[in-house]
Amino acid sequence: MSSRSKWKRWPGWLALFLVLACFLAYGTAKDSGPLTPEERVELITQRIACPVCDGETVYESANPASAAIRSEVKAQVAAGVSSDDEIVAYIVQQFGEQTQLLPKASGFDALVWVLPAAALVCAGVGLFFAFRRWKRNVDAIPDDDDRAMVEAALAADDADADTGDADAEATGR
Repeated sequence: MSSRSKWKRWPGWLALFLVLACFLAYGTAKDSGPLTPEERVELITQRIACPVCDGETVYESANPASAAIRSEVKAQVAAGVSSDDEIVAYIVQQFGEQTQLLPKASGFDALVWVLPAAALVCAGVGLFFAFRRWKRNVDAIPDDDDRAMVEAALAADDADADTGDADAEATGR
């Protein structure tokens, strides 16, 4: 690869890096201010699964069990003693493991988080080596044999076209 083509690529990569950095900076610096108690209750109940319903959070569910959990969360938030994580842990302890919407990030449950990331890294490394091997095996400069093969193919194509024209004239089409 010539140095000229390398210089043509860097502005695109630089622009991509700057846009990504801006989005990340905006996302991490965005502050919506302190949460109201109602907003805290909504966020906490969105992190807890309904113990009766399949695939619904306590926030979404109209089940009486979810209503009981919502009222417990409201009482805990109103007391102002516990953090959001402590409230979620209390609800999981009181109502069972089925209310834990996200798997724990420790022990055997950590595999849920680690395996997809490991598979993605392995796939990326595999693609890197495959592309590198394919690029190395490409013979981009045609030689005399390649030119002769193309000429033979074009000649055969012209012969087929001439035969097709003769057949069309003979049948009157």
